[in-house]
Amino acid sequence: MALPTWTVFLVVLITTLFLKAIVSRGRLRTYNLPPGPKPWPIIGNLNLIGELPHRSIHELSKQYGPLMQLRLGSLPVVVGASAEMAKFFLKTKDATFSDRPSFAIGKHASICATELFSAKRLESFEHIRHEEVRGMLRDLRGEAAASPGRAVRLRDYLQMTTLGVISRMVLGRKYIVQEEAVDTEGGSSPAPVMTPAEFREMVDEFFVLNGVTNIGDFVPWLDWLDLQGYIRRMKRTNKMFHRFLDHILDEHNQRRRLEGDGFVARDLVDVLLQLADDPNLEVQLSRDNVKAITQDMVLGGSDTAAVTIEWAISELIKNPRSLDKATEELDRVVGRERLVTERDLPTLPYIDAILKETLRLHPVAPTLVPHLAREDAHVDGYDIPTGTIVFINVWSIGRDPNLWDAPEEFRPERFIGSKIDVKGQDFELLPFGSGRRMCPGLNLALKMTLLSIASLLHGFTWRLPDGIVEEELSMEEVFLLAMPRKNPLEAIIEPRLLSRMYMGA
Repeated sequence: MALPTWTVFLVVLITTLFLKAIVSRGRLRTYNLPPGPKPWPIIGNLNLIGELPHRSIHELSKQYGPLMQLRLGSLPVVVGASAEMAKFFLKTKDATFSDRPSFAIGKHASICATELFSAKRLESFEHIRHEEVRGMLRDLRGEAAASPGRAVRLRDYLQMTTLGVISRMVLGRKYIVQEEAVDTEGGSSPAPVMTPAEFREMVDEFFVLNGVTNIGDFVPWLDWLDLQGYIRRMKRTNKMFHRFLDHILDEHNQRRRLEGDGFVARDLVDVLLQLADDPNLEVQLSRDNVKAITQDMVLGGSDTAAVTIEWAISELIKNPRSLDKATEELDRVVGRERLVTERDLPTLPYIDAILKETLRLHPVAPTLVPHLAREDAHVDGYDIPTGTIVFINVWSIGRDPNLWDAPEEFRPERFIGSKIDVKGQDFELLPFGSGRRMCPGLNLALKMTLLSIASLLHGFTWRLPDGIVEEELSMEEVFLLAMPRKNPLEAIIEPRLLSRMYMGA
């Protein structure tokens, strides 16, 4: 009796799959992977990653070496924790590891940034940086005068200042204000599309979601369940940003239509919209592309700078001798008859050293943005297969005793006379990464952080509230996109300059 057709088909299918599996197994390459902890079924090594992943990975690297293999759920991961490994991944094999893994936050909330921060364009926005920093000095002095002896919460001022700079550079004006504001170009600004509190909530949620461990990223077959609710929150935050950015793009397009042939780009959104209209552009930009790049610039340039400045002031309060050296340099170079400008910065080597030392100890992205192997690679006798995710633990490199004397101590002096810089060519100090995937906003970040640190130290004395000694100042961090202090810095400030200088800020 003949077998039913479906039975014959099933037998053939099973036989084919069985033979294919045997052939594939015979052809399967055996890789010599780097050392690392043995993974558990399903979760891999996720059980070894704590609330501060860069610290957990640092401790594992002490045991397994500067090149370490991990399994995070179903994802193969390699960690480079030395200057030599950083150079291999970011320079020697830059092209091999130039891809990015596709995590949920990337799919639902942002795409990577752009090459819009040219030296000429940054220079044209110098007046904006000066106005916003001087406004911060004026507001801080106002609070100090209104409540003498009461601690100020520095983070609030830093966040609004850096957001003000980025908003005006990228968007053309401050869209986040508490009341109708006067436009610097003349005229009156339209009503804001959201309050500072609403914007702060949206940005804080974005930064939190960039720091979470989303199970679906590491165990893809669980992704659809959204067990932790992160995907739902990412989509909600994304919708909020889309409404905000749609409003901004609509305003910019309206001005372009009204001005016609006489239109001149005033900000980076204008530049992006012009690029989107260029039919000769190699990669065409859609409206969603423009929104995503705009979002990335606003987020990447605001909180990251604020976090670094807060860490720098915290370290200086904790190390009074360094604070004294900084103010002595400012008094000697700038004096007390005027405010600091960006043109003073090249003549302030100790302020520059303070920033470098802060970035060594407190990099805003301690493992950098992850890379992805687009082809097989080989290093130090070990194989790194295609599809492996690569983390560079710059937090570990910044604490390597083979590179740094007393690496846990805050010593700006180590950079005085040193040729080590943060621009991606010195692999012992890589807060902004290196190679074709390094941070595009590097030069803006340096200008903004240096000017802010110098201005805050020049304008005020800094001390902890009564009853708190320097040794008691907590330096705990929290794992978000920009690695801020766990507890915002609160300090008592007193003006160092004449009152009229703040009023003119």
